[in-house]
Amino acid sequence: MANAFRCRVITPEAAVLDNEVKYASVPLHDGLAGFMPGRAPLVAKLGIGELRLDYDDEGRTASRSFFVSKGFCRFENDELTLLAYATAAERLSEDDALAELRAAEARTVPSDAADAGVEMDKITLARETASAKLALARKATRDGI
Repeated sequence: MANAFRCRVITPEAAVLDNEVKYASVPLHDGLAGFMPGRAPLVAKLGIGELRLDYDDEGRTASRSFFVSKGFCRFENDELTLLAYATAAERLSEDDALAELRAAEARTVPSDAADAGVEMDKITLARETASAKLALARKATRDGI
């Protein structure tokens, strides 16, 4: 496909995607990064959020989204590879994500915790993850993904 590049998404369980895409919006640990054919090479730590992939579908642009976290990406020679925990947006449940967020918000650091800072970091990460998952689940429901 002209003006496209290969994108692979690999999780600890399986390779979940290996397709040609025109554009990828990737959540990095320090913000979003956009990838198009011919981009300079990059290796980066992933953040938490929506991976959006735009591709050609019989002459029109279509998109597919994944929730990603905990991983890395590499772009080189017009190939983007993500090694991460990833779930297709259409597989996310708004109810499950909301329950996950409520559970994360209910967590607290015990007053006698020796490593209170580390525990608070874990709670913050759980809240951010659940919140991002809920936002993507709602978007997928709204957009009919």
